[in-house]
Amino acid sequence: MENNNESTTRKNSRNRVPRANDTRVKKTRREPWRPPSQLDAPPAPDGYKHRWIRAEVMGFDDRKNISARAREGWELVRAEEYPEFDAPTVDDGKHAGVIGVGGLLLARVPEEIVEERKNYYRTQTRDQMSAVDAELAREQHPVMPISKPDRQSSVTFGGPRKDEG
Repeated sequence: MENNNESTTRKNSRNRVPRANDTRVKKTRREPWRPPSQLDAPPAPDGYKHRWIRAEVMGFDDRKNISARAREGWELVRAEEYPEFDAPTVDDGKHAGVIGVGGLLLARVPEEIVEERKNYYRTQTRDQMSAVDAELAREQHPVMPISKPDRQSSVTFGGPRKDEG
């Protein structure tokens, strides 16, 4: 009896599918309806950021903007790079095959350049504010000294202001 039981157990263990492989159909939660965005873009590859850049204004090519963005490190995204994404493309001209809509073209840049650009402008802003503070300190009168300027701001959305009660 024991021998028969062992052979049945071996048979079942060979035919048995591990529970981890047993998949259940997972129901995805239905997203609420919202109007479609004309500027939907495919997800950027790892290490890159996507952005829409202006290619034309009022029907006229904006070559200056495109060349400036190219010098900053932006490269145009072609539709064939994303075959699974149904994107509108430019049909003719210099940018044929590039993802574009309404005078805008999709471009990408490495994240390192994005961080370097942020740091550059952060430094520029800090230097300008230091210059303004130095000018204020230089112009103040000893009778009425200017205290350190308060540069805090806040943003609120809707509802009454706190001082309106």
